[in-house]
Amino acid sequence: MFFILSKIAAFFISPSNAVVFLMTLGVALLFTRYAKTGRRLATLGLAALLIMAATPLGGALMAALENRFPAPPQDAPPPDGIVVLGGAMDEHITAARGRAAFNEAGERLLAFVELARRYPQARLVFSGGSASLTEARFTEADAAAVFFREAGLAPERVLYENRSRNTWENAVYTRDLARPASSERWLLVTSAAHMPRAMGIFRQVGFPATAFPVDYRTTGHIGWSLRPDKHIADGLAFFDTAAHEWIGLAVYHWTGKTDALFPAP
Repeated sequence: MFFILSKIAAFFISPSNAVVFLMTLGVALLFTRYAKTGRRLATLGLAALLIMAATPLGGALMAALENRFPAPPQDAPPPDGIVVLGGAMDEHITAARGRAAFNEAGERLLAFVELARRYPQARLVFSGGSASLTEARFTEADAAAVFFREAGLAPERVLYENRSRNTWENAVYTRDLARPASSERWLLVTSAAHMPRAMGIFRQVGFPATAFPVDYRTTGHIGWSLRPDKHIADGLAFFDTAAHEWIGLAVYHWTGKTDALFPAP
């Protein structure tokens, strides 16, 4: 039930979606006796849209997330295991085309393959099922296995957790599958902006890991975001991504699924 409610809520509280609804309501009211209220709502929505798409706010929110967990030093000891979280592949296109299809977070799997080659003795776990509200026959774990074959990584070397639909389930099911010993050192690979929430959840379920952030979207400096995007839609998508993580941090902490509001190293 939490998963279904979270998916529905995510659609309606997505900043760009909320702004569109606000502006639509405002325009609709222009043709009623509440025209004055409609003008205010439409103006407010337009102002919010411009702030999200054309100001440094999105970059500042994203950089704060990405800077939270630094990458481990090059001389760190070899890990006993490596976990990569799903969310980097389109399982539907992969199933239809027969070739691995990535989304913008594809660097997660590229980094995972590179680490697997660097540490041939490490245990490997891919965690990702399907985020579809309906039953999916082809999961992201299936899609990942296709990519691993294409990349020359033996799929049988990887343990596949294919039931999870969100980050909380990633952590719970991966813990139950890998059963890490307290003395083991595990790397957790996911997008840098997603890392604070992922680390907080993994700690909460009793699976301590070392952050290995990838898929950076900023240089780490707020000034980077002063460069406008070529398309307003790109700016909105960037802001939505950052806002999604901040909202997720708040909701997961409120529901007891992270160990802190803004987990830190």
